[in-house]
Amino acid sequence: MAALSAAAKIGMLSLGVGTAGLMGVAKSLDESVKADLAIHPPAMNWSHTGPFNSLDHGSVRRGYQVYKQVCSACHSMKFISYRHLRDIAYTESELKAEAAEIRVMDGPNDQGEMFEREGKHTDYFPKPYPNDKAAAYANNGAVPPDLSYIALARHGGEDYIFHLLTSYCDAPAGVEVPEGQHFNPYMLGGKIAMAAPLYNEVIEYEDGTPATLSQLAKDVCTFLVWSASPEHDERKQIGIKAQIVCATMFGLVLYVKRHKWSVLKTQKIVFNPKK
Repeated sequence: MAALSAAAKIGMLSLGVGTAGLMGVAKSLDESVKADLAIHPPAMNWSHTGPFNSLDHGSVRRGYQVYKQVCSACHSMKFISYRHLRDIAYTESELKAEAAEIRVMDGPNDQGEMFEREGKHTDYFPKPYPNDKAAAYANNGAVPPDLSYIALARHGGEDYIFHLLTSYCDAPAGVEVPEGQHFNPYMLGGKIAMAAPLYNEVIEYEDGTPATLSQLAKDVCTFLVWSASPEHDERKQIGIKAQIVCATMFGLVLYVKRHKWSVLKTQKIVFNPKK
């Protein structure tokens, strides 16, 4: 029985090692195939990624300007309203003036009719298309994704978005790009329906910052990080406060623990067998 048990153990061990080896080979083959379809975006040193770093609110404001003047022509942000930018990039009065530029279909009124009104700072960002069918028709069958949470929805986050926006180039030899599509090595498969949206001086910043391609991409990425996590700065502040409270309470908790358990840890138990 002992010999059979040892043999069974050896067999199970061999089976486990073999299975792990096959899984490793399968993973490496899968990664090698993915490498041919897209490039993994390298990590960048963003100013907001550290545990004690907050978002650059000036960059958030410039990023909103990029979205408004460039991206909003095709992409919606249906979960973000103007009021969310209050005390982040704009004052309330600035947001009211910003929202007043749009027209919103509202109603019904007292007569049961829909009517068009001036935008309010509590309104959500306007959609570029009335529905997905209209969006697909205007973009060669591809529906532009909503950008509200795009920084969290894509692997690589802001790194992926930045490299995607700045890496349009000619397709290498042997790669055919269908009409209406463009080559981008960071897009899965290398082909993307969206033309390069950003280039040098495509817009003029309100604060006079040079609108280079990399600056435009950096600012809109920061804006999209904020839109995906509006509580970004507050969450880090709460985390720091929680760590301070826990560190302060650690000594007190340790003292109470030692005091409560001191009786049990110092007592001596003697066993006296019956004679």
